[in-house]
Amino acid sequence: MFIGHFGAGFAAKSVDKKISLGTLFLASQFIDLLWPILLLLGLESVKIESGNTAVTPLNFISYPISHSMFSVIIWGILFGIVYYLIKKNPRGSILLGVLIFSHWLLDLLTHRPDLQLFPWSNYKVGLGLWNSFAGTVVIESLIFILGVLIFYKVSKLQSKSKKILFWSLVIFLAAIYVMHLYGPPPPSAEPIAFVSLAQWLLIAWAYWIDRSPKSHLR
Repeated sequence: MFIGHFGAGFAAKSVDKKISLGTLFLASQFIDLLWPILLLLGLESVKIESGNTAVTPLNFISYPISHSMFSVIIWGILFGIVYYLIKKNPRGSILLGVLIFSHWLLDLLTHRPDLQLFPWSNYKVGLGLWNSFAGTVVIESLIFILGVLIFYKVSKLQSKSKKILFWSLVIFLAAIYVMHLYGPPPPSAEPIAFVSLAQWLLIAWAYWIDRSPKSHLR
């Protein structure tokens, strides 16, 4: 899942409006931001296999540190603690931890059985929505669209410039998703890692949208 995770980040704004969209995106995509670093370090692995699923050729061989259920819970707790220590916002801390775990739940829906429950266990789960191209596009698009609409309603973007930034981000994410669905498969794992790291630019874009005159990063 790709834009569905961003949809969750958008929607989470309705739970705590004080948290910047950039921070919500950071939490919703946290394990996918961690994964390429581990991939480049050789601690996790992926292979390109054409036809692996109807949606993606990626065969996730091993990613227990970033994507096992146990690890994701730990990452969520740590992220929430760090946010609380900085912002003293218990509600926001819990929300961000839950948002990190929501990533694993959405991956559980889409992935074939390649998600470990524990890093030390070989038992893997996944409901395999990626085996249905149409089903994946419909469900992920609905999550994304719903999240976008929720954010737009609760954020009440006042200035024209913020609205342009917001809708340009939405269009850009949708365009990337279409390219992901219909573009050629990557030649190897390394380009995937660098492209995935480029998601940090999307985090910065989200902070830019949600900045205030008093603080750029709330």
